[in-house]
Amino acid sequence: MERHYGLDWLRIGAFALLILYHIGMVFVPWGYHAKTAQPLAWVAIPMLAVNSWRLLLLFVVSGYASRALLVRGPATGHFAVNRTWRLIIPLLFGVIVVVPLQPWVELITQHGYTHDFAYFLLHDYFSFRVVNGLALPTWQHLWFVAYLWIYTMVLAVLVAAMGQRSLQRGFDRLFGGWLVWLLPAAWLVLVSAWLFPGVGPSNDLVGDSVSHVQYLPAFLFGFALAGSTPALATMRRLWPWALAIGIACYTIVAATELRWPNSSMPTWPWGILFASARAVQGWSMIVALIGFADSHLNRDLPWRRVLTEAVFPFYIIHQTIIVGVEGALLPFGLPRFVEFGVLVVTTLVGCWLFYAIGREIGWLRPLIGLRPFPQTKET
Repeated sequence: MERHYGLDWLRIGAFALLILYHIGMVFVPWGYHAKTAQPLAWVAIPMLAVNSWRLLLLFVVSGYASRALLVRGPATGHFAVNRTWRLIIPLLFGVIVVVPLQPWVELITQHGYTHDFAYFLLHDYFSFRVVNGLALPTWQHLWFVAYLWIYTMVLAVLVAAMGQRSLQRGFDRLFGGWLVWLLPAAWLVLVSAWLFPGVGPSNDLVGDSVSHVQYLPAFLFGFALAGSTPALATMRRLWPWALAIGIACYTIVAATELRWPNSSMPTWPWGILFASARAVQGWSMIVALIGFADSHLNRDLPWRRVLTEAVFPFYIIHQTIIVGVEGALLPFGLPRFVEFGVLVVTTLVGCWLFYAIGREIGWLRPLIGLRPFPQTKET
């Protein structure tokens, strides 16, 4: 497979948007690990512009990238071992080293916890029990890495079981036309509005059915899309229409949020309308973004290689910086626009330092999601 630079740029943009989204979580009236003293209801409106598709897109792009890795590798078993090394090691490092500051800040700012961070680490974080309402230890935002590893192992088993057989031709027939837009959108409507109405993700792996029935198909779709010229061509052709429908559905979502803020809407019929519009918005935006990336962004630029490598370390550290900095800012009672500015600057600088320093230290590279330095033969 040739490298698709457009999907690289889409992945970079999706992770950048994720960081900004998590900064927004500090100010919106939704639950989060660190909150400003007085959240703003209107912040939910721009947040809902990306809420329905940001994670779906990451799983689709991850599936696409998995196809490229599998094609370039020597065997399915090697692919599974490589992905386990690249995902599980950073996950364990994150849970043990990076994440602990987040539940401590949440406990002291929202749950009346009175112990310092050292006591928390020594007595509570690794206790494998519920402390003031929080189950510890936790993977927090790194749930995405755990889910991605599980889905990758499912994919490896499916590929090994299929052997020389392939479902690619059937995928091309099914998704080579308008159904690449309509069928996944219909599935997401069924999931959100009928199978799991009002149910949000729990990120606990075992009991998170509503996430798995969305994210696993998205991941497998991305894998098949990487080998489907007809599906990509259709997305390239349909992206302006998908963008228009996505924006139209977003207006319904935003109007509903304005009328019934913070999920206070009645169940029928407005809850069904909200969930359906949100689902159609989500997949329409994914079709639009992939189609646009395929037709306009499939070119290399000097910063692409560095940014592609940096997104995983950025992802690992970003939320700990956000939560830690906001926890430190809370006692000062700063204006919210100042808090926002400080969070943006410190998060970007902190993420870059984490990556820039970590990439130069051989033993640290695998822990932050980077490949080891290539081995050189002695002369």
